[in-house]
Amino acid sequence: MAKRYLDPKADLTFKRVFGEHPDLVISLLNALLPFQTKEEEIQSVEYLTPEMVPDNPLRKFSIVDVRCKDNRGRQFIVEMQMVWSPEFMQRVMFNSAKAYVRQLDKKEDYSLLEPVYSLNLVNDVFLKDVPEYYHYYRMVHEKHTEKVIDGLHLVFVELPKFTPHTMGEKKMQVLWLRYLTEIDGYMETVPQELLDIPEINKAMEVVEESAYTPEQLLGYDKFWDIIRTENTLYSSGVRQGLEKGMEQGLEKGREVGRLEGRKEGQKNEKIANARKMKAYGLALEMIADITGLTIDEVRDL
Repeated sequence: MAKRYLDPKADLTFKRVFGEHPDLVISLLNALLPFQTKEEEIQSVEYLTPEMVPDNPLRKFSIVDVRCKDNRGRQFIVEMQMVWSPEFMQRVMFNSAKAYVRQLDKKEDYSLLEPVYSLNLVNDVFLKDVPEYYHYYRMVHEKHTEKVIDGLHLVFVELPKFTPHTMGEKKMQVLWLRYLTEIDGYMETVPQELLDIPEINKAMEVVEESAYTPEQLLGYDKFWDIIRTENTLYSSGVRQGLEKGMEQGLEKGREVGRLEGRKEGQKNEKIANARKMKAYGLALEMIADITGLTIDEVRDL
């Protein structure tokens, strides 16, 4: 009987592959983070809770997919984002900054602060005018870019732009990106060059359909239903906004239409997510915090 492999980008599978197997997340991070020397690479990690609960209950609660730290104290956040929205980049900065500042107790010295690296795998294109799929953000001097403030390192990877024939990447970077883009939930035959790599081979075993219970597979299918709904609502909102702008016959009208469409699509996306979370029994406060809706809006759904 042929094996079937689930898509590793799904919430269930992604967290199992990279949130339960330290050797796999180490390999992924070393492949995709902008380390310049072998000495910078991660040797070991300790998983941290993905829930970053604020010290003050009035402040924002946040959850990431995977969070860990190495023996030097550097923290690493890994996120898999299926649908792009401008708010996602803000959330990445927020979570990275939160992880950075919460390293110290009141009496500890700032010199003890270690860098935070955020790796964000995006199954969408958000920089349509830029051909590269790999985007690295850090704090640099405006004129003298060799002058760097070390602290936050934000990496975004646009998975749809990746092709195995793109030149210049490290071997393991290509292999991990192939794993994330080629294993689509329907594959039964895996390329041998992926299976020849011990880490990728192990990651394939983790996403074998037979390793999951019927209840987990039902949740896996529901996840893709949510993603399809989000994509449909977002596309519909953008299209409606464009049509409204085009009717005005002005370039300004088109731009306004795009903006209104994006806002409408994002609002519909939040509502769809909130409905699903509410159906799963999540607390209203948590749903409001995650989606950005008000508690009254969630209650009225």
